[in-house]
Amino acid sequence: MQFEVWAPLSGRVALRLDDVTYDMARDPDRDGWWTAQAPAGDGSRYGFLLDGETSPRPDPRGRRLPDGPDGLSAVVDVEALAPQPSPSPRLPLQDAVLYELHVGTFTSEGTFDAAAARLGHLLSLGVTHVELMPVCSFAGRHGWGYDGVAPWAVHEPYGGPAGLARFTAAAHAAGLGVVLDVVHNHLGPSGNHLPAFGPYFTDTHHTPWGSAVNLDAPGSDEVRAYLIGSALAWLRDYGIDGLRLDAVHALADGRALTFLEELSAAVEGLAAETGRPLFLIAESDRCDPRTTTPRAAGGLGLNAQWNDDFHHALHCALTGESQAYYADFAQAPLAALAKTLSRVFFHDGTWSSFRGRTHGRPVDHRRTPAHRFVGYSQTHDQIGNRALGDRLSASLSPGLLACAATVALTGPFVPMLFMGEEWGARTPWQYFTDHPDPELAEAVRSGRRREFAAHGWKAEEIPDPQDPATRNRSCLDWSEPEQPLHARLLDWYRTLVALRRTHPDLRDPDLAAVRVAHDEERRWLTFRRGDVRVAVNLSAEPVTIALGRNGVRVLAAWEPLEHPGPDGRIHLPGESAVVLAP
Repeated sequence: MQFEVWAPLSGRVALRLDDVTYDMARDPDRDGWWTAQAPAGDGSRYGFLLDGETSPRPDPRGRRLPDGPDGLSAVVDVEALAPQPSPSPRLPLQDAVLYELHVGTFTSEGTFDAAAARLGHLLSLGVTHVELMPVCSFAGRHGWGYDGVAPWAVHEPYGGPAGLARFTAAAHAAGLGVVLDVVHNHLGPSGNHLPAFGPYFTDTHHTPWGSAVNLDAPGSDEVRAYLIGSALAWLRDYGIDGLRLDAVHALADGRALTFLEELSAAVEGLAAETGRPLFLIAESDRCDPRTTTPRAAGGLGLNAQWNDDFHHALHCALTGESQAYYADFAQAPLAALAKTLSRVFFHDGTWSSFRGRTHGRPVDHRRTPAHRFVGYSQTHDQIGNRALGDRLSASLSPGLLACAATVALTGPFVPMLFMGEEWGARTPWQYFTDHPDPELAEAVRSGRRREFAAHGWKAEEIPDPQDPATRNRSCLDWSEPEQPLHARLLDWYRTLVALRRTHPDLRDPDLAAVRVAHDEERRWLTFRRGDVRVAVNLSAEPVTIALGRNGVRVLAAWEPLEHPGPDGRIHLPGESAVVLAP
């Protein structure tokens, strides 16, 4: 078997394989690469010794780390992971309903196999794609996954590479697509061996996590190839259908041909090669439509991006919160929501008080399809980054939760749910870590408490990220969906997802055709998607809304509701929603 590693800074490299050491030779055709031939098979443990080191380091491209990021790599038979042909094709992104899932807390077991055993719930809900939060190897057993340090390896406590392959195969057999969240903008603070191998990071730029990943300094060609190769491996070797790219605004990249354009082209090429529809979804704070504009038109060529402006407007309309980045949306939240439903971004060249400057760029809503954007009322970020990790269900009535679901699932964007929201889960989703290093653990604990102390929280009120109870509290309670109040909300979600599937107007990508009306004072909002009309009443008092004289009937209503009369007026109870069509 051939072993190879990029180590351009080293004058000598050796392979340690099953306690035997082999000298490696420079590759004459690839600058900085070292190779060696050695007998090995699936599961063989190995690592690399740089410049006479006595303790081997794991392979930067290793697929498995059985003992964690500081242990040896293990050989993985990639062909054994090869996905089997799916019995049914997955839906394209424009017809998708995404479901964000964290493997470590979706079940108390926290494994791929345990998550796969719950896929029947997702099928009955009607979602089309499971979006897994990051599964790359990180220090400790439990964490969000954004502290990953091995972009090619699968976290062993979840089930390792074989577990991910089994999960993907089970999802595909059920007709569900799989999307994987990947992090290219930083690596975690513990177990990162990449700097010893080469210039994977650069001080040319600095990020909130320290030195930036090297995308434009000397040596960056290989770093880009390393990250793109990892991305393609998830899609090719595990059969994953799409990637969610974490915080692309934090990718410091000054080259004319950006890393994201290169990645987009590579994924497009793999899709053509395999005949599978593959896609990339960005998380971006820029409010820049060029993120999803095709490369041929001067954009980055990503297929979609999360729309936090839509979330912020909806959140403010539901909760009345106005702190931090919610401030601008809270001034007139229904107007902000109406703007995002039809024009995508609230900040499209407008003043952002949170940033202290103007922000964003307008979306050409007449040419840009709505499925370039993902809409949601809750995500792991918007819940977990709160002091107590409280969901909307901790403070809102079932009626308002139903309104949130209605706007997200019948709105123009590709909808996404966060695990458990469909039944109004009462479990929080808190920030938790499992750093083995005591100093790092204390730094994380005190830093989080210090952060929220600035907003008036007492230190003892902030959950300790290192306490195992914090993770345990964040696990879904699977007895809840059977309880009457939760079951009612779950049935509403199922109804809305089914309406989106059966009514093409609710998947129409034409943003220019979306018509919105609202009353800020009386707290109601309506919008029209083709012949389908949606109305939500966020106030506690009933309202009468004039829908016009076009005859419509009630398709679904949170509370029992009469069809509109000949005058086109509908009487909507407080904190309720309705979907209507001719």
